[in-house]
Amino acid sequence: MWDYTDKVRDHFLHPRNVGDLENPDGMAEVGSMACGDALRFTFKLDETGRIGDARFKTFGCASAIASASALTEMVKGLTVEEAEKITNRDIAAYLGGLPDAKMHCSVMGRQALEAAIANYRGAPAETAALVCECFNVTGREIEQAVSENNLTTVEEVTNFTKAGGGCGTCHEIIRGIIDRVRSENEVTE
Repeated sequence: MWDYTDKVRDHFLHPRNVGDLENPDGMAEVGSMACGDALRFTFKLDETGRIGDARFKTFGCASAIASASALTEMVKGLTVEEAEKITNRDIAAYLGGLPDAKMHCSVMGRQALEAAIANYRGAPAETAALVCECFNVTGREIEQAVSENNLTTVEEVTNFTKAGGGCGTCHEIIRGIIDRVRSENEVTE
């Protein structure tokens, strides 16, 4: 059994803002029903240009539900520019932490927010090469998780993205991404 904080349990047992918004300003669907986690996230701006409402629907575990619920609460009242600064670590911190093996749920929330903002701005959906076919994870998603969370091992990448958690044939590619991103980050520091 996972050791969840009281706040995670509360957002799981009493999720906030479940459902869809009619005519949302931003909308995204991330994850995959095939891999066990999927999230639909919508938001609507109020008359002042701030996020007045946000809703979610998810298929996933307690951490996925709690992370999505927390995200909807976190973005309300923010401008789009303020909301886009929310990281997966911010979502996990808002919940008082998540077990390492469930950090991918906060990453999915951040991905949904990022994609909904891109949708709001009219940006085309970004395509990236799949690295982990078992869990439908792209190289870009892995790069972002490694960079934002200072990940150093394939196991950490699996905890944050699920990549590498299935058949394992992508482990070598993931290791290469970790090494490249960490090397690039060292050069820019």
